Amino acid sequence: MHTRSVLLTAAVALVAVLGSTGCAAGAAPATAPTAPAASYANLPTSGRPDYQLGGGYTPARGVTIVERDSTDRPASGTYGICYVNGFQTQPGTLADWQRAAPSALLRDAAGKTVSDPGWPDEVLLDTRTAAKRTAITKVLTRSVARCADRGFDAVEFDNLDSWTRSGKRLTRSGNLALAASLVRVGHAHGLAVGQKNTPQLGTAGRQTTGFDFVVAEECVQYQECSAYTEVYGKRVIDIEYADTLDRPWSSVCALRDRPAMTILRDRDLVTPSDDAYVSEHC
Repeated sequence: MHTRSVLLTAAVALVAVLGSTGCAAGAAPATAPTAPAASYANLPTSGRPDYQLGGGYTPARGVTIVERDSTDRPASGTYGICYVNGFQTQPGTLADWQRAAPSALLRDAAGKTVSDPGWPDEVLLDTRTAAKRTAITKVLTRSVARCADRGFDAVEFDNLDSWTRSGKRLTRSGNLALAASLVRVGHAHGLAVGQKNTPQLGTAGRQTTGFDFVVAEECVQYQECSAYTEVYGKRVIDIEYADTLDRPWSSVCALRDRPAMTILRDRDLVTPSDDAYVSEHC
């Protein structure tokens, strides 16, 4: 993860998710189902995406793919991707995780929770054992079910690379094991499942874990795009950010090796009513 927008509504949603009992979403399986997965529609290989994690708004004319937070609803008439923080807690939800799944939180030798150094209000989820991964999957299955119930076509789980920020407490293999579990849950609910960032996976994201597509941030800026396109072909969305892009947007669009579905957004992913709003596409 190079960067992410702060999701203002996610804390409220996770309170509801963690606290819900007795509903159909809460009864969803926490691990891979034994029945065949439901069919799902994979990310289109072409189109114009929009990344609306800072709040949903009516997509511009020509937009065909829209990603929104799981607390939102899909944009009508588009392919909808649902955002879920799969490997860290959302800001403001730590107490809810402590009540619902305390074993899911990563702790140091002194028993103190371990936060993301860049996002200190997000605690890393503990992927080290099968039991801990099951606890995490049980909670997140409710979010996945909500995405499906609201009519999204796909889900992407953020912070897959949290092991790189864990002080060597987490491992790549543990995170990939959780990812595989979450992919199975997504597929069972009729959703395509996207890999988020993590170019160092190579083919493992697709072949071992089962991801269907990629949502990448700043792969042009960090010269990582080929790590995604060589594995997923045209099923790659790239979001560049206006505050750090070190080249003219026209030069990005002229690149032959960038993902076809590359867009430019403002860092905080604000809505068009905000003066800081930026949205460009090639």
